[in-house]
Amino acid sequence: MMRLRPTVFERIIGGELPCARVYEDELVFAFMDAGQLNPGHVLVASRKPYITLMDTDEETAVAMMRAARNIARAVQQQFHPDGMTILQANELAGWQTVPHCHLHVLPRYIDDGVGLVWPRKEPGMEALLQYAEKIRASSELLTL
Repeated sequence: MMRLRPTVFERIIGGELPCARVYEDELVFAFMDAGQLNPGHVLVASRKPYITLMDTDEETAVAMMRAARNIARAVQQQFHPDGMTILQANELAGWQTVPHCHLHVLPRYIDDGVGLVWPRKEPGMEALLQYAEKIRASSELLTL
């Protein structure tokens, strides 16, 4: 999918819009989410304008997760949340709201009013085995 104009993240990374920067390197740019879920909510974005995680190169994906881990540790130390959610969403159906690959580092507290709920579907072992086989059929993508 091609974008016609820069996303808000591209404008932030490019210095056109202000932000509270937390971390940056050649692959990653991390900044405070203007819509704080809880104090310490950080966005970790790819520096290049990849739309989804599946669009990124492996080096960027690894760098983003490394940065998210280190930022989560710093948030834990400074804000003392009860827990931490690292969220990465892709496409509208996957809850992505900005078409630029990013992760949320979300400090969480008991009864903070945030919910992540989905109906469990339990298709049974036969279906699970079929799903696994379909994924393994793309073995060239499963190189770890």
